[in-house]
Amino acid sequence: MLIDELKFDQKGLIPVVVQDHISGEVLMQAYMNRESLQKTLETGRSWFYSRSRGALWEKGATSGNIQKVKGIYVDCDGDCLLIKADQTGGACHTGNRSCFATSLWTLEDNSREADIGETLEKLYKIVEDRKENPVPGSYTCYLFDKGIDKMLKKVGEESTEVVIAAKNDDKKELVYEISDLLYHMTVLMSCKNITFGDIAAQLMDRFK
Repeated sequence: MLIDELKFDQKGLIPVVVQDHISGEVLMQAYMNRESLQKTLETGRSWFYSRSRGALWEKGATSGNIQKVKGIYVDCDGDCLLIKADQTGGACHTGNRSCFATSLWTLEDNSREADIGETLEKLYKIVEDRKENPVPGSYTCYLFDKGIDKMLKKVGEESTEVVIAAKNDDKKELVYEISDLLYHMTVLMSCKNITFGDIAAQLMDRFK
């Protein structure tokens, strides 16, 4: 679809929802006009139009919390956009990760399965924070201190534990061991500067 085919409102604006490209978490909602959309396409970073200031603004230009755009999608009516982005820091001016941090109503359902993308992203961010800001007594910091050989040893050990648990045909034990393996793999990925976005991209290429 071309920009000229989008349905901008009477003021030349179109609403935009920004979503984390890995976890799917909704980060914010804003507006674009043709110029800000064009600048987003040109720079690969989110640009919006401020209705209160009557001017364009680049997300993170002053705070440093930029959004690297991974994809832009149009709804079926052509009157709303969805941006999937890699968010640096918090998306909200309050410092929160998402502008939708306040709950109006929620269904208490403990049976709901956790979102794997959101969970892995949270785990990765915690591991990254431990790498940059060591905490005394942290096992993650211990692994970084010991270095790559220790990490590889633990990945090997946890892989073996997964195999044993699978052979024992105990689902609870297997889930536990797979979780351990994913944690140690995440630490290894962080050490090698590999993100879950890199893994997702590789898997998507294989789908093709």
